[in-house]
Amino acid sequence: MTNTTTRQPRKLKIICYTIRSLLFYLFLSISTAIWCTFWIIFGYVVPYQWRHAVIVKPWAIFAMWLLKIFCRVDYKIHGKENIPEIPCILYSKHQSVWETFFLQMLFSPQVQVIKKELLSVPFFGWAFKLINPIAIDRKERRQAIKQVIDEGKQHLAEKKWVLIFPEGTRVQPGAHQKFNLGGARLAQQANTKLLPIAHNAAKFWPNNTLIKYPGTISLVIGEPLDTEDNLKNTTITLEKWINSTSDALYNNPEF
Repeated sequence: MTNTTTRQPRKLKIICYTIRSLLFYLFLSISTAIWCTFWIIFGYVVPYQWRHAVIVKPWAIFAMWLLKIFCRVDYKIHGKENIPEIPCILYSKHQSVWETFFLQMLFSPQVQVIKKELLSVPFFGWAFKLINPIAIDRKERRQAIKQVIDEGKQHLAEKKWVLIFPEGTRVQPGAHQKFNLGGARLAQQANTKLLPIAHNAAKFWPNNTLIKYPGTISLVIGEPLDTEDNLKNTTITLEKWINSTSDALYNNPEF
């Protein structure tokens, strides 16, 4: 009897979360289609250096607002005082879609290293081309690394943040995938810092499911790190901090 009564409230909760999540996606899809269509037509009128602040950042802010209204997912930031005045390389754990929205809102102007296939996504991808992201072919690893360094140096020189997910793909909470050396190599050649970022977004916005769970995502910004001569040591240092901090956040949201 007890098992039945405990299962029923949980089923009702899941149904509620599912409905809220569907409403979130419905409004996000409609607003994204309208917003992107407008900027696909008129975006080239906006000077290039303003496009992220005018096109991408407001869209990300609106997405986070929809998420809070429909799914009751909020956020809190630790370590905001560690953000340097001069834009550098953002080195973030990639667990879900949440951080791709949120970091666009927090750091502007910004470019992101993405897989080139995303530029073919209707509306979103077509509009995203306007900010000239670093769109790589992950099958061509050597060419991709060269592209990240060449284009990344240019964007950094233009005082833009460069967002890199060093694992190269989304990774489940608690799972660790080896960080690539591309971010450290870019930081060394551009003579800039790496800003490590950890979070527990997948606890509330899990990957590969439409359901969003109510709660507060915690994001931690670490101290910016200068690149050592040994790129491997720099990458290992960042990998250990980001993974250990992300794991701690997942197990203890209050941090």
